[in-house]
Amino acid sequence: MFSGSLVAIVTPMHPDGTVDFDAWGRLIDFHAQAGTSGIVVGGTTGESVTLSDAELGELTQRACALAHGRMAVLAGAGTSSTAATVARVRWLSALPVDALLVVTPAYNRPAQEGLYQHFCAAAQASAKPLVLYNVPARTAVDMKPSTVARLSQVAGIVGIKEAVPEVARVRELVAACAPGFVVLSGDDASARAVLHAGARGVISVTANVAPAAMSQMVAAALGGDFERAQALDKPLAGLHRDLFLEANPIPVKWLLTQMGLVAAGIRLPLTALAEQYRAGVLAAARAAGILG
Repeated sequence: MFSGSLVAIVTPMHPDGTVDFDAWGRLIDFHAQAGTSGIVVGGTTGESVTLSDAELGELTQRACALAHGRMAVLAGAGTSSTAATVARVRWLSALPVDALLVVTPAYNRPAQEGLYQHFCAAAQASAKPLVLYNVPARTAVDMKPSTVARLSQVAGIVGIKEAVPEVARVRELVAACAPGFVVLSGDDASARAVLHAGARGVISVTANVAPAAMSQMVAAALGGDFERAQALDKPLAGLHRDLFLEANPIPVKWLLTQMGLVAAGIRLPLTALAEQYRAGVLAAARAAGILG
């Protein structure tokens, strides 16, 4: 269930910032038809920190209904407070999701023991499997492989989205964690390399705009055909780079608008992609074959 190309899906919005549920349905169909293995609702790319609980709940419910039998659905449940995370985990895990993605607490910079206890509390509260999410560039805390190895022994914790783009880190995680614990890449640019090192998939930003290509690349890598994986990944390299010219999801939402898949809606404090970056993003999209 937790392998292949999963998309860190954007939350489509109208120009006034309200959620566009019609576009949400279209995006889910777009991914199902392209071979995406799963969707992560309300993650970083989905502007999680600006979504209300009511919005997150409705997005998740609709995703489960639309994706049922076609793709796995994971919902973002992490906050910077253990008590708030536990509360969110409880109500989200009552929904028909396949798993919850729980990010390390941002801003307060807990010690490794604090991280361990935080995730143990979340796992104890959850009725569904948990996938950990380590993204130090966003949270200012790095959950070390030794802590992840401890957590891999906790009932209900089944994997990690690791966004430290280091092949050595993934090898260490694969070697240290419990059998069956799944390591997923959280970095598109290094995903192919870490799949070779033992990761079982990627939770991808690039897959928002190039889902079929990402799905095919990951499938080739998981099948051991690394030459084909490299050939499939090469045209995507510009997207892996330029979708981060400004803070994610600014570039990817702008590109989805150019593709006609979503309206030009994004919530403050994020703003539309700056003019000076637009030509580069368009060039990367053309190189990937997703725009004429």
